[in-house]
Amino acid sequence: MSTQKYIHRELAGTISEMLQHMPVVAVTGMRQTGKTTMLVKDPGLQGRPYLSLDDVATLKAAREDPTVLWEGREILTIDEAQRAPELFLAAKRSVDTDRRLGRFLLSGSSSFDLRGELAESLAGRAIYLNLLPMTRREISAATQKPPFLVSFMARPTLPVTSAAPLRDSEVMAGGLPPVLLHPSSSEVWFKGYEQQYVERDIRLIARVENTIGLRDLLRLAAMRTGQVLNINSLSRDAGLPVKTTHRYLSWIEDSFLIRRLQPFLKNRATRIKKAPKLIVCDSGLARYLSAIHDLRESPLRGHLYETYVAQNLLGILSAHDFGAELLYWRTQSGEEVDLVIESRSEVLAVEIKAASSWSPRDLRGLRAFLSVTPHCKAAILAYNGTEPLKLGDRLWAIPLGILLS
Repeated sequence: MSTQKYIHRELAGTISEMLQHMPVVAVTGMRQTGKTTMLVKDPGLQGRPYLSLDDVATLKAAREDPTVLWEGREILTIDEAQRAPELFLAAKRSVDTDRRLGRFLLSGSSSFDLRGELAESLAGRAIYLNLLPMTRREISAATQKPPFLVSFMARPTLPVTSAAPLRDSEVMAGGLPPVLLHPSSSEVWFKGYEQQYVERDIRLIARVENTIGLRDLLRLAAMRTGQVLNINSLSRDAGLPVKTTHRYLSWIEDSFLIRRLQPFLKNRATRIKKAPKLIVCDSGLARYLSAIHDLRESPLRGHLYETYVAQNLLGILSAHDFGAELLYWRTQSGEEVDLVIESRSEVLAVEIKAASSWSPRDLRGLRAFLSVTPHCKAAILAYNGTEPLKLGDRLWAIPLGILLS
């Protein structure tokens, strides 16, 4: 993206704010989401001294004596920080003697490197933020206005704005900058991305010898995006023991390629005991790994739309509602809601429909959720049409284009 005009990332504002509250801010996220570009080019961050451990000389210095990196500097941004675990303990010692806010801004693409080392060395001194693929708001350069989602959660009212429906091509592309900038070479790029991820990141960092099994598992997981995870079925299809499947999935999740959404339950303590919903963090990557070339007749069309909506909502929430959770809801009798947003004590339910029209039966899950969740502020049927409607008490039909605006 270096030769392109910088596209504003909304998380940059949250990073700047957190730098005013904490000595260390760590920015993580899957590879190629644009972390380096944001750190170097965002107006609110580019004034900071910047070093990258991709530079051989800088990496050598960081491993031999990390303190030389910030000698004579009051603040510092260090990119690819996970490449030198030695610097975390040195940063801890430095922060303990100088607690000024915003001293270190660190970034990396692997939570089992960056976050693991930080949690051990910088507990209580660091906060973690995750840069997701670009949202539709960012891609269309429409971030000057507050997100519809945030305004609606604060005060549900019928929107007077309009937005274009989602196109299959948007869902198939996803939100990774290299794909958006060079769509004609997306297949080649995704192939290289998969190879680098499996053969470099996981094999080297987690020391996985069965790279074929890991690649098969990644592809099979992509085919289950937007669906409740059945670990036994996944391990059987991958030809791997259940314990190995659990371990490999954790490594894939630690590289931010997938996310497991927990179920919305009244008792928070029981959430981790229920099966999570699997979401690939970029719909374009999910589409590539699932070998889909045309969404129109694909049985995964609805799930990929849900994946695209989920990644957008996560991107919006991470920048505008820090601490909000994205969940899902499903009962033993089969009632379900695709996504549930929980922000502090407020709850918003979202059912996603890829079609441009809807019928009363599409509201069944939302109505059931409202009946057992009296504190739910609103329930939204997000469909790919153009007209927003109020359907009843706390019940709305909102076009996907407006929901993601």
